Amino acid sequence: MITIREYARPATLEEAWQLNQKRPNRVLGGMLWLKMEKISVGTAIDLSALGLDTIEETDTEFAIGAMATLRSLETHAALNAATNGAMREAVRHIVGGSVYGRFGFSDVLTLLLALDCDVELYKAGRMPIAQFAALPYDRDILTHVYIKKTPGLAVHYQSVRATQTDFPILTCAAARTADGA
Repeated sequence: MITIREYARPATLEEAWQLNQKRPNRVLGGMLWLKMEKISVGTAIDLSALGLDTIEETDTEFAIGAMATLRSLETHAALNAATNGAMREAVRHIVGGSVYGRFGFSDVLTLLLALDCDVELYKAGRMPIAQFAALPYDRDILTHVYIKKTPGLAVHYQSVRATQTDFPILTCAAARTADGA
């Protein structure tokens, strides 16, 4: 069970980052993993006032805010068209985010690695998701995931589970561009 002593809803990323530098403090996300732990949180940091809950589309990419819901990823027509429905499939069975935690069983992280995405951290900046996934855990704040629009992209995502609502036993994603890369 999780115990939260204080709650903060910062008005800026800098304020959120400063709060997150104290060891007992935690950024609130989907809460799936936090509520399963037996921990005492000093200050729970709510990022919901920072405008990170959007999916924005440009000519070259989709910018997905760190607080965008899994449901918004599942139902975003243009994003699902660009990924041939793989995004919808990758979030269909899950109930919490797992990009920042870099969990090996993460449905979403598996797909994002195949799509060769970038992530943006408040202090470390923008970097390839493969580089981010290899980093040790730190106290930076994930702000966005960037999915590049790749003409002729073919994507497939598949997971194997003992039951529909269980963690995946195996996840696999593959992407191929029109030029065969």
